[in-house]
Amino acid sequence: MSDLNGRRLAIDAVTALQIIRDDPSIGLRNRLVGPAVLRSDVLTLLYREVRKGALSDAAGRAQLEALATLKVRLLGDRVSRATAWKLARRLDWDDVARAEYLAVATLQADALVAGDPTITAGAVGLTDLVEYGELLR
Repeated sequence: MSDLNGRRLAIDAVTALQIIRDDPSIGLRNRLVGPAVLRSDVLTLLYREVRKGALSDAAGRAQLEALATLKVRLLGDRVSRATAWKLARRLDWDDVARAEYLAVATLQADALVAGDPTITAGAVGLTDLVEYGELLR
């Protein structure tokens, strides 16, 4: 484990993508959780980068494959979905998907590591935030 003392950390798709690019073993050293949509969201991020020409098709597929090996517990139960709904309403968001990350963070984690600025802003006052760099230690 890292210096995070065994805390369970919720991550968003931006963070998951950064982990697979920087050091996939972060998932072995930390207790990571995320919503069930995390893998689909990373797929979307990778696909967009390939479409824009920022990443080759082969590199995108390789990173997608690396995501499959990332040790992260994905959650999507009834309580998480209901909490996401309530949080999206409370934050006046048009889309519930990002609120799913906040729901998992508040229900199943000790803190959130988020690279998406909308998710980070929504987390203020809901859960502790941890900087991505803390995972690299």
